[in-house]
Amino acid sequence: MSAPEESLDLARVAGRAAADKLAEEVIALDVSELVVITDVFLVCSGDSERQVSAIVGGIEEALLKERRRKPLRREGERDARWVLLDYGDIVVHVQHAEDRAYYALERLWRDAPVIDLQIDEDRSA
Repeated sequence: MSAPEESLDLARVAGRAAADKLAEEVIALDVSELVVITDVFLVCSGDSERQVSAIVGGIEEALLKERRRKPLRREGERDARWVLLDYGDIVVHVQHAEDRAYYALERLWRDAPVIDLQIDEDRSA
């Protein structure tokens, strides 16, 4: 069984918002079979603290505007090196590129299937 459609939808909205703020390597992992606390991890990165903050703002704005969802919890905003946005169904990790390379969440969760965020299709339409 994979993540529910609602979780996939939230991940796609968040992924598009991150891409709109020029986030790098936007990837979503279906962790619904591996953890009980959430369905999807969305991971992306920015080259500076300012860009990380802009990506976070873009994701929050899009999920509020398009799906009326606010994060249940936020962590890391002050330093803007690794910001975590917990929406319950999805957890968004926006990392500084250096931190992302160091912590390598994709390798840690390599058993999780990658979700097609359909970002490229949206941009060509």
